[in-house]
Amino acid sequence: MKEKVLLLKFGELFLKGKNRHDFISLLKKNILKKLKGIGCHLSETQGRLVLSDYNLGQEDEIIEKLKQVFGLIGVADAVATDAQLSDIEAEVLNCDFSGVKTFKIESKRADKTFPMTSMELDKHLGEIVLEKYPNLKVDLYTPNMIIYVEVRTNGKAYIYNRLHVCAGGLPLGSAGKGLLLLSSGIDSPVAGYMIAKRGLELEAVHFHSYPYTSVQAKEKVIELAKEISAYCGKIRLHIVSFTEIQEQIHKNCDSEYMITIMRRIMMRIAQKLAEKNGLGAIITGESLGQVASQTMQSMNVTNAVVNIPVFRPVLAFDKEDIMALARKIGTYETSILPYEDCCTVFLPKNPVIRPTLKRAEFLEGNLNIDALVQQAVDTEEILEIDTY
Repeated sequence: MKEKVLLLKFGELFLKGKNRHDFISLLKKNILKKLKGIGCHLSETQGRLVLSDYNLGQEDEIIEKLKQVFGLIGVADAVATDAQLSDIEAEVLNCDFSGVKTFKIESKRADKTFPMTSMELDKHLGEIVLEKYPNLKVDLYTPNMIIYVEVRTNGKAYIYNRLHVCAGGLPLGSAGKGLLLLSSGIDSPVAGYMIAKRGLELEAVHFHSYPYTSVQAKEKVIELAKEISAYCGKIRLHIVSFTEIQEQIHKNCDSEYMITIMRRIMMRIAQKLAEKNGLGAIITGESLGQVASQTMQSMNVTNAVVNIPVFRPVLAFDKEDIMALARKIGTYETSILPYEDCCTVFLPKNPVIRPTLKRAEFLEGNLNIDALVQQAVDTEEILEIDTY
């Protein structure tokens, strides 16, 4: 008996020890949430998850959804047969070899009671394919087609020749929760995606400066949150007014230090929101040396006001690398819409590149920092974003 199934592969979960089961259980939970509303059955067999009993007309939709699930490295649309040599032979010969000139068989015998080793099975299956299709040739290095055969301990063999690459990483929620500083630019949505790929659930904070920034700028950030939510799960988006803070900085501080002090106050607000909501880290889209506020000295001065970890997932990325990933995850076109955020308001002509902590603290003496931070936190608007 044979059945059409999706064979789900996970990567570095194999490196986990006694807690591997916890990671796999979380991965299964995330898969079923992603496929909510789609009828199917999810089972586990020795290093693989198997999705079955689904509507074949929804297969492409299901695969596209699974590609966005962190923890999965690949999805194969496979045929499951009984792990009998005759059944495996029949299914391999049933593959579509149209337009194929070279092929390769790649077997994996997880069930050691199967009478052939992996290499023996490769050789045997290759021979019967050549016997039926004498115009084909075996190419072990760059074949037109690879036919994969997996013999598993559940008494089933899985045969497939297409493997769809998934997001990889660790299951969402396996590494705790953090707060993403989400701007309307290219970098921070990518940073959110990258850190969520390591298992971190996200909340996000966006600073807006109405009326200096438009309503469209706010809507742009909401759309970015929706786009990364498809990968990152439910996101609570905290929208905080930064107008009064920027006006006070512009009025009372040296222009070259405006960005530095602005970032320090943002970090203070972020920590306050993180502590209030049980979040263990702050995440930013900073890339080393990209702009004046992202030099090592600037980041050191910024970090000085918080006492929780600050993660910078794209720190060592070139701008081209970040843009390429933004295109891949679908945020790029939204990020380049011409609506500015608060980081571009009152932008100084010559921002300091190597600020000192002593100077920043001296200038902040002109501001009532605690009152400004609390006032900003009190303005927060919270939106629940969930496109997972």
